[in-house]
Formats: sequence, C-alpha cells, structure tokens
Amino acid sequence: MSHNDPHRLLGAALGRIPSGLFILTARQGDVETGMLASWVQQCAFEPPHLSVALQRNRPVGELLTVGAPFTLNILDDTQTDMIAHFGRGFTLGESAFHGLEIERLPDEAPILTDALAYLQCRVVSRHPVGDHELFLGQVVAGRLLGEGHPMVHVRKSGFHY
Repeated sequence: MSHNDPHRLLGAALGRIPSGLFILTARQGDVETGMLASWVQQCAFEPPHLSVALQRNRPVGELLTVGAPFTLNILDDTQTDMIAHFGRGFTLGESAFHGLEIERLPDEAPILTDALAYLQCRVVSRHPVGDHELFLGQVVAGRLLGEGHPMVHVRKSGFHY
C-alpha cells in the first residue's frame, strides 16, 4: 500500500455525500448568466434559506452581491442536455441561454421553463471557505414546473467535481 491510500480513501468517502445538480442563474442589470451547481442545500425553514458553495473566481460570483437575485433551477434526472450545455461554463459576455426556453421576470434571474422546479432567491451573505465561497440565499418564491425526479449526483472522489 502506498502512503497516498489514506487520501484516496478519504476522497472516496467524501464523494459519497450526495448532492443535486442544478442550474444557478443570476442577473444584474443587462448582464445575466447561468452555471452548473451541485453544492446546494436547504439550510433554514423560516424563512427558507439555501446554501450554495461555488469555486472562487467563478464569473457568476460578480453578480452574486448581497441583495442580488439568483434562481436555482432544479433539474429533472433526464435533463442531461442541460448538464452538457451549462457544464462547459460561460463568461459574463457570452449568452448562456441561447436555444433554451427561459422566462424573465422583472428584478429576477432567468427561470429555465423546462426545469423540474425553481426557487427564486436573494443573496443574504457570502463567506470564504477554503477554495470555495459559500453564498447564503433567502428563498422568496418558487414553483414546481413538472412531475419527475430531481437529478442526484454522487462523486467518485470528494476532491473534485
């Protein structure tokens, strides 16, 4: 056994923490984007809040200032096309929604109308955590858009997505 085995074993155990796969959309003014997010969890009932961990220096972070809107679009377990579309990442100058059905409401981030459900949120706070940043968002509205099962993701190693 190599001395790396404890690290590999820890990574395998960490990777077994299940998460969903979501499309987080954000908008400020005329700038809007979307990204694939997996480290999302409800963290309060009253009022409802979510925690979202994003790798530092992601372009979307510039739009997620305190008070800013974001939408968490919950994917159905069949929507692998959305994973492929958003998985490559977008700069803030690129159109992240080309070819997709979206709904734009005033003062909100885009809603993917093909999603299983969506939650509209406001950023409450941001906290650096290791190589990521933790965003806390208050849920202000949401709706179930379809019947189905949410996509669940289990990683082979807890040291990468």
